[in-house]
Amino acid sequence: MNNALRPRSRRGGFTLLEIAVATIIIGVGLTALMATMRAGTSANSSSNKLTTSLFLAQNIHEWTRRLPFRDPDPEDAGNPPGPDGGTSPQDFVDDVDDLMDVTFCPPRDGTGAKILSLPDWSQTITMTWREPDDLLLKTPAAPTPAPGSTDTILVTVDIKYRGTPVYTMRYFIFDRTIPPLP
Repeated sequence: MNNALRPRSRRGGFTLLEIAVATIIIGVGLTALMATMRAGTSANSSSNKLTTSLFLAQNIHEWTRRLPFRDPDPEDAGNPPGPDGGTSPQDFVDDVDDLMDVTFCPPRDGTGAKILSLPDWSQTITMTWREPDDLLLKTPAAPTPAPGSTDTILVTVDIKYRGTPVYTMRYFIFDRTIPPLP
């Protein structure tokens, strides 16, 4: 029989159009998968930074809660609030106000020890004294009391990663040596 007269048999392969459609579908799927992975990695990095910053802020909170409100050294009794002398105020801390306006880099743990494994992180501690009966932020009518003039301190801990702010924690410290009112 002549080849021209024989019926064509269906081949079992793919046509060029089918291959093109399959390639497009796979390409779109891989692109979506890569975008999802990038978003997941970014979210993981952000949550890791937030967790670390929360940990560092909590360490300062624990440290300040254990320190005495007033300087225990009788020789420093007349000194204004703030770090007690020395070239590096971070080296010696014996009461809460020694941490006033101090930045730690590398950061410190809950006992004041350096955390050398986190060199890109810093903790900045600021303190403002507040009237116990008006803990709100300062207003023109009620300016912030002078440092050391009250028994209430608002502590602000700013955590930064490579100089970029990540987290801020605020809390109050009260002088616990003053007996409560009857």
